[in-house]
Amino acid sequence: MRVLFWSERFWPTIGGVGLSASKLLPALVARGHEFIVITLKEYAELPEEDGYKEIPVYRLPFWTALATGNTSQFIELRQRIAHLKRSFAPELIHVNFLGSSVLFHFQTAAVQPAPLLVSLDSALPHEVIGHDSLAGRTLRAADWVTCVSAARLTQVRKLVPEITPRSSFIYQGSKVPSHLPESLPTEAPRLLCLGRLVPGKGFDLALTAFTLILARFPAARLVIAGDGPARSELEQLAAELGVSDTVSFVGWIYPDEVPTVINTATLMVVPSRQESFGLVALEAALMARPVIATHVGGLPEIIVDKHTGLLVEPENSSALAEAIMFLLDRPEIAIQMGQAARVRVQEVFSWDHYVEAYDALYQKLVRKTGES
Repeated sequence: MRVLFWSERFWPTIGGVGLSASKLLPALVARGHEFIVITLKEYAELPEEDGYKEIPVYRLPFWTALATGNTSQFIELRQRIAHLKRSFAPELIHVNFLGSSVLFHFQTAAVQPAPLLVSLDSALPHEVIGHDSLAGRTLRAADWVTCVSAARLTQVRKLVPEITPRSSFIYQGSKVPSHLPESLPTEAPRLLCLGRLVPGKGFDLALTAFTLILARFPAARLVIAGDGPARSELEQLAAELGVSDTVSFVGWIYPDEVPTVINTATLMVVPSRQESFGLVALEAALMARPVIATHVGGLPEIIVDKHTGLLVEPENSSALAEAIMFLLDRPEIAIQMGQAARVRVQEVFSWDHYVEAYDALYQKLVRKTGES
């Protein structure tokens, strides 16, 4: 099956959505699907035409055209997408976001009609999803909508009730790493925050909580792994709080190295303000690490409170610190939670089930179109 996969982020752009897609698509290629990827040209040094594991990738300057109102560039982009659709002749369009660049899909929809699958793996737009909004139009035009968690699906169905009979959630899966989990370091605890450095991840709350933790556990260290626009602000906050000497900003971690980094941690801390799913919590569980996280989005679907980790209310650095110290004071419970987490994620968040779910949905949508 020929699938045009449209995502505003794709490898090597930092972000969970792009990284997840970079793993899912090759797995679907192995099942007989053929892809081209249309994505945003976010960095000037990246080529407009590229390949990722033999999948053609086209990076186009959507935001520039829309932000500047450059009519000639807008027309040129529309023509390029129309040409791609004609030459590739997709049997399915899979849009993996609710962003402004999807306007170019609608502008060229008549060129190569195909069923539309919309997946919501990232945060919903801040604007109201009204009938006249682009986000609302995208959801209402979809033949099917998938969400990455039950919580996100419930939220979207409330905003756009019309999609209820043609929507579902598909949990992200993650392959079990070849690395075996190592023992949790407890004498000199290492707390790990991993993800894109943006305000929504709440890493500032982890820094504030860490000041309280150091008072009781002076040997503790906090590692912040990842990169993003909030890095300088977080580094400045660490300096203002007087914890710079005990906090390490290690930068972006190559995906294949994530299990190794998690293996050095005692606990994973996920203090998100918003979270569609929380892939890092899943990755931590696979390495038998208990997770301390906020009770937002899909995180409570990954973490069973008091069984595989601890959940706290968002925006509460004191509660975050207390939950972390509870486990640091009780390493035997932390170990038990980590082991329970590893067992559960392999049962509930299987990689094979994840790939199979999208394979089956692709087949269903194209078959239904052929029958109509």
